[in-house]
Amino acid sequence: MDEGNTIPFIARYRKEATGSLDDQVLRKLQERLTYLRSLEARRGEIRTAIEGQEKLTPEIEAALQRAATLTELEDIYRPFRPKRKTRASVAREKGLEPLAAWILSQKPGDPEKQAAAFVSEEKGVPSPAEALAGASDILAEDIADNAAIRKELRAFAFRTGLFQSRAVKPEESSVYENYYDFSEPVAKLAGHRLLAIERGEREGLLRAAVRIDDQAAVSALQKRFVKNDTPAARLVAAACADSFSRLLFPAIEREVRSQLSEEASAGAIRIFSENLRQLLLQPPVKNAVTLGFDPAFRTGCKIAVVDGTGKVLDTTVVYPTMPHNDQKGAAKTLTALIRKYGVTVIAIGNGTASRESEQFIAGMLRDLPEKVSYMVVSEAGASVYSASKLGAEEFPQFDVSLRSAVSIARRLQDPLAELVKIDPKAIGVGQYQHDMPQKQLGDALDGVVEACVNGVGVDLNTASQPLLARVSGINAAVARNIVAYREENGRFTDRSQLKKVPKLGAKAFEQSAGFLRITGGDSVLDATGVHPESYKAAKALLTACGYSLADVEAGAIGELKARAEKLGLSALAEKLGIGLPTLRDIIEELMKPGRDPRDELPPPLLRTDVMEMKDLKPGMELKGTVRNVIDFGAFVDIGVHQDGLVHISQLSDRFVRHPLEVVKVGDIVTVWVLEVDLRKKRISLTMKKPK
Repeated sequence: MDEGNTIPFIARYRKEATGSLDDQVLRKLQERLTYLRSLEARRGEIRTAIEGQEKLTPEIEAALQRAATLTELEDIYRPFRPKRKTRASVAREKGLEPLAAWILSQKPGDPEKQAAAFVSEEKGVPSPAEALAGASDILAEDIADNAAIRKELRAFAFRTGLFQSRAVKPEESSVYENYYDFSEPVAKLAGHRLLAIERGEREGLLRAAVRIDDQAAVSALQKRFVKNDTPAARLVAAACADSFSRLLFPAIEREVRSQLSEEASAGAIRIFSENLRQLLLQPPVKNAVTLGFDPAFRTGCKIAVVDGTGKVLDTTVVYPTMPHNDQKGAAKTLTALIRKYGVTVIAIGNGTASRESEQFIAGMLRDLPEKVSYMVVSEAGASVYSASKLGAEEFPQFDVSLRSAVSIARRLQDPLAELVKIDPKAIGVGQYQHDMPQKQLGDALDGVVEACVNGVGVDLNTASQPLLARVSGINAAVARNIVAYREENGRFTDRSQLKKVPKLGAKAFEQSAGFLRITGGDSVLDATGVHPESYKAAKALLTACGYSLADVEAGAIGELKARAEKLGLSALAEKLGIGLPTLRDIIEELMKPGRDPRDELPPPLLRTDVMEMKDLKPGMELKGTVRNVIDFGAFVDIGVHQDGLVHISQLSDRFVRHPLEVVKVGDIVTVWVLEVDLRKKRISLTMKKPK
């Protein structure tokens, strides 16, 4: 990583160095490495700061060395950190520290008499009572600054605490009614519940708090600090109670809530990332002339026909929905387009007027002799792309809505190539994405897009600039230069031509070349995931097994794996000067040149008919596509416009810890209807086959 290698490159081409760790594990390692380095840097800063105060003792040094988290380090530094004005700092300025030390020693004697010596009008200590109050403030702050106590209390709160939420206005109805009188142990609080409550707080509808057994916590403090039953000891006991209620618990509650939020956000980001990964890797509908249908009411439905490569052939607007209801005219226009261009599939956006549009399309297809099917496509982010600078550059001749129709059509043809043009956060396959730490969410989703693009590979001669910019080692400027070079010099026929692209240096070539494919080029190796650094080894492997590059091109090397195994993979790898994982990858790539890993997945579920919610009956068996996976279940498109929810308890007969164990976005699943609520537009489904 320090050498400037990207995660996809390390995962794919440096397996010997990592023990074949995948990109997700490598990203976790990168995050951990970053955290540990910042931990070490902070450790050094704190040591220097305490040394500067001449207060660094062997005990503090040992504690600093032992600290395994930033929180522990900050706890140790807390007593030495420059403080803003507090009650204790004011008391220290008044010279009351010796009195606080005497009280803490809990010697026999009258505290009032001891305090009398500290009375001073000049210092603002008018009476013994004031002196004792100031000394008690010092004790309370010292107790609150104790690193070991903070650690113990934090653990106690996580172990035994309750997270509660209450309604600000109980009489008002809202989507947060489940949380108007809610209580759950901190240790068991589900992330999605916490995020919902926090959103309710931000909207001023809920008030939340962490509650612990105050009495038990204060007793534990007193047990640690109170030594006897002297009058001074009673002051120490009171200082413990004050420290807990005024200083310790408010801080601990903030820390607990902050950690819970971080964990809930991390969980939500993880689910969003996994959903995005599955959405991007949905199988493409290849080489199909596609009609993109962007539904609308008043302004009409925008239509774009694109050929099998995504090139726009025609555009128009039809008005089959309200208020125009020109279904006859719309059917005539669309039928003409279908016949003129040989359209075989229609992609319908799932936005406003989608249900009405789907019903119109299904009716039209019933009367059509040609075999045409359709699929409802998520148009999340399509409007973002249409109005973007990129959309304007790609289609300057179209208005915003026609660009959306093109995007919808292309999403069905190649989800990955089209969705990379959109900010991943706008794709909407998670929960609470607007409540997440945006940088963390952005980094995670960018990592997913990068992993998907590089995992599939990119056609160097057809890829758009946004797709190229996601390739390992290539930034937006270099991607633009590749497209410009292609336009000026024609197709790339050899990967080595990349070295002629301005600003694409040796390191960028090393990082990117293996992920950029050339079909029909000078060498069949350029169409595979074999890295140019391994071409010599690949040719030597073929020779050793009695094959040539011509055999690879002809697809006549079915025995390659068996012949290599007969020679002994370990011995062969040593002879070729490569590692065993690299040898296995080369064999795999040579046997399937130009392979798209998405082709091995089940194809998307295309429909020719449509139902309505009122047609659904409990027990009805249906096939559907998983559209979104969340903590408490999965939403499935069953062709009635409204997605149905399969609750986590209905995903399987076995116990399911998280829905992602059973389903992922894009899966085709069999479901049965449990319940339909037409008023609330809710469909409950199950994946458990009825007995």
